[in-house]
This record gives sequence, C-alpha cells and structure tokens, in this order.
Amino acid sequence: MKAMILAAGRGERLRPLTDVTPKPLLEVQAKPLIVHHLEALSTAGFTEVVVNLSWHGNQIRDLLGNGAGFNLSIEYSEEPEALETAGGIQQALPLLGERFIVVNADIFTDYDFTRLLHLDSIAHLVLVENPQHHARGDFTLNESTIGVEGSPRYTFSGISQYQRSFFSGLTPGKQALAPLLFAAAEKHQVTGELFRGNWTDIGTLERLNALNDR
Repeated sequence: MKAMILAAGRGERLRPLTDVTPKPLLEVQAKPLIVHHLEALSTAGFTEVVVNLSWHGNQIRDLLGNGAGFNLSIEYSEEPEALETAGGIQQALPLLGERFIVVNADIFTDYDFTRLLHLDSIAHLVLVENPQHHARGDFTLNESTIGVEGSPRYTFSGISQYQRSFFSGLTPGKQALAPLLFAAAEKHQVTGELFRGNWTDIGTLERLNALNDR
C-alpha cells in the first residue's frame, strides 16, 4: 500500500516563516515535520510514498530526493497552484494504488500507521479529541461508523485511508475534501477510530512554538 503526504499548502497563518520555508519543512524537535512522517511510515512498513508539491516545492524535493535516505521510494505530484486536499489527491491518483493512506504534512503525531494497513471501507478517518482551537469537532463516532449528527463530536486528525473509488468521478481542479467526507458520512459509508495519543495540528506560530517549548 502507498501513502500520500499532503505538502502543497501555503501556510498563511505560519507567516513569516512560510514566506521562505514550506510548511512541511518547519522543524519540530529539531527535525522537519515531513521527516517525522516519513520515518514513521518507513517504520510501519510502507515503502512507497507520494508527496504533492506546490509552494516552495523545490525545497521539499531537494531535501527528500527519491526517498532512499528513508528506505522509501518517493514520487512527486506537482501542482503549479495548490489544488486543496481533494483536488491534490485526485491529481495524484495515477501514482497511487487501489487503496492508500493520506497524511497531512502539517500535523505532529505518534500515531501507528500500521493500524491502517488492513481495512476495507471506502474511507476511514482517524479522529482525535477536540483541540481548544476546534472545540466544536467535525464528526461523531458510533463504534466504528463516522456520523455527522449528535454528540460527542471529534476532530478529523488529517490521517485517513481511502479506496481509489472514493474519488472516482471527481472533476479535476481545486476541490476541498470536507464536502466529500460529510456527504459520505451522511450515508454511513465512512468508518473511523478515535486516537488518544500525541497529536498536534501545526496551524499557527503559537502552536508551533508551544510544541517546540515542551
């Protein structure tokens, strides 16, 4: 199974750092965020990774190369203009298999990616307890089924697994992922799990600094 790391975002809320450095290369614990993910994926047994690139993408490519330094094979999906999450995945489909995982580059976590190796739903989301900056949450979880109504609600972590068919029929171009997920969840087509380990969304300078100050 292949993994895709979403690394094309501009990182507006992390300016001025992201004016010169792409968000996935910002450092946590003296290591770029994307390197943490690559090492975890390699440890979990993944061997092939796709990384989408846009803002300062050449810096990411220069650092990671072909992935040999991480015992991985890395391919790149270039986006002249960032296509958002669903658009970026749709463009990268020719590089991905029938089933693959997707990880946001701008999170920091100790999630064990081996948990996503043997699933059969069309989409599977890893949820976390709601952080302070997203107290309303995104989805409910009834045993292993994701829902959109009721409580308690949890936050989508940016870690997921999909069948290729989840994106079939999607028009190429800039498209967000959330509408697809909510539509599928309303039909009870999405499974999920609640992760209670270490997870941080590196969305602002304050969160990045707080994580590095631990």
